[in-house]
Amino acid sequence: MDHKTLLKKIKLSIQLMELHDENPFKIRSYQSALISLERGDQDIMGVSEKELAAIQGVGKSLVDAIQQLKETDTFPFLEELLAKTPEGILEVLQIKGLGPKKVKTLWEELGITSTHELMEACQSGKVAKIKGFGEKTQNTIIENLEFKASNAGKWLYADIEEVIGQLEETLRVMAPQADMTVVGDFARKMEIITEAEFLFASDELASVKSKIKSMDSIEWVLLESGPRTLRGKLKEIELRVVVHFCAKEDFLWKKLSLIAAPLHLESLVDEKETVAQRLQKKDYSTEEEFFSINNLQFIPAEMREGYGEVDLAKENKIPELLTEKDLKGILHNHSTYSDGKHSLRQMAAYCRELGFEYLGISDHSKTAFYAGGLTEDQIVKQHQEIDALNKEMAPFRIFKGIESDILSDGKLDYADEVLASFDFIVASVHSILNMDIKRATMRLISAIENPYTTILGHPTGRLLLRRQGYPIDHKAIIDACAENNVVIEINANPWRLDLDWRWVRYAMDQGVMLSINPDAHAMEGYADMKYGVLIGRKGGLTKEMTMNALTGEEIANYFDSRLKKVKVNS
Repeated sequence: MDHKTLLKKIKLSIQLMELHDENPFKIRSYQSALISLERGDQDIMGVSEKELAAIQGVGKSLVDAIQQLKETDTFPFLEELLAKTPEGILEVLQIKGLGPKKVKTLWEELGITSTHELMEACQSGKVAKIKGFGEKTQNTIIENLEFKASNAGKWLYADIEEVIGQLEETLRVMAPQADMTVVGDFARKMEIITEAEFLFASDELASVKSKIKSMDSIEWVLLESGPRTLRGKLKEIELRVVVHFCAKEDFLWKKLSLIAAPLHLESLVDEKETVAQRLQKKDYSTEEEFFSINNLQFIPAEMREGYGEVDLAKENKIPELLTEKDLKGILHNHSTYSDGKHSLRQMAAYCRELGFEYLGISDHSKTAFYAGGLTEDQIVKQHQEIDALNKEMAPFRIFKGIESDILSDGKLDYADEVLASFDFIVASVHSILNMDIKRATMRLISAIENPYTTILGHPTGRLLLRRQGYPIDHKAIIDACAENNVVIEINANPWRLDLDWRWVRYAMDQGVMLSINPDAHAMEGYADMKYGVLIGRKGGLTKEMTMNALTGEEIANYFDSRLKKVKVNS
């Protein structure tokens, strides 16, 4: 049990209480307490019973529940709720757009207790006939069920990173004399991982293979395995595992072949031979030598995707890729002024503690009322606090920003005189996500053309493995950003990683800068910058084309000059 898991258990309790029509006052008290716990600074696992009781909204019953969760991973009331809930209902509750009340209606009126039954009821048209649902809701449920099914067994890179790292360590211990490496999608830092893939090389393959087959944590599927490959899945979580075996002399070419994506291997080195064919010649002793003897610039592993990197390598145009050390500041962050967990001072102090020169605070705007979006009066108050903190914390600087909602017509949700009070504006879509590609594209272009827009935030609104992004014409959006001198965000939150890395090179080619933004709602969210850098590198992102690789003085000048131009032209 950890802090995050404990909060999930409380959230589940609230969902089940709503599902079973428990006392509404009790539900509200749990919800109020959960908000306080989520916004608190401390790890609940380290908080004493007395300290818990002092937290606003946390009553005695919930204090007892939390203490029991710490000790036993559950508590009696949750067990009571689970006992009267069909197991499949828990899965139905996870379907986007279906809250406990709607799930209860489906359960009572159609007897639906699983996602399989829900799909059947939707396909037969039964759900649309229920009061409060209709054809549109039914189609949305089908889309969400299909999306969920298509992502079964898939993991975010960030969520599976530790698991694969631990598995790698275990495998190394089991065969210490063998050469071993991680290959496949994980080695290329793909945003979505479908399997953990490893390569072993040894002169005693039978012995190595036998040891690995004996692992208790993996359920091997021998019918899908072969003489040089073991396939299976982890028993604890739904993750496929593939282990390849080869002789020691074949390790290097096998490693290069298995790390690369199929499209990279199919790329032509010259008019006659592909990368795969050149690898099989085995006339090299290091990775670097392979590229050198084939007159190719070295291609970093994360770029070996088949997206034109071989042609770039032929012309010696693979750039020096961005690193985490190149970043000088952190833009697009939220504080307790809107829906953040930590105060402005805390966010700034921790940013400085990490060695950064500046923080861009960009709380939600007034349209995002559900996220505590800032009214004009609150903006004035926040700016006064920023001015005071900047005097106190100099030379570290906090830049005044806002994540302004892009309305359905493409306008931003503040008047020009309010927008002019900020150093920078992150313009983002948070609502009405069901537009077609033409309307969604024009909506973004209208926002990009607003002279106060500095950064286009998470361009497609996607949530990986949770929600598809709204459709946009990426070329038209990037071209509009180039024309209007608007930076595009690579949202580093592992659920977003938006702008997609496949469009990074096109953006750079058009002269559009990118900004690695964590969209942090808490101090610990700064750690997500790592994933933004990884995804930027996959697209070939350089320090020179990264906005927040600018120093504090450089970015201050950038913001100032941009605002001066807006005022001159207005």
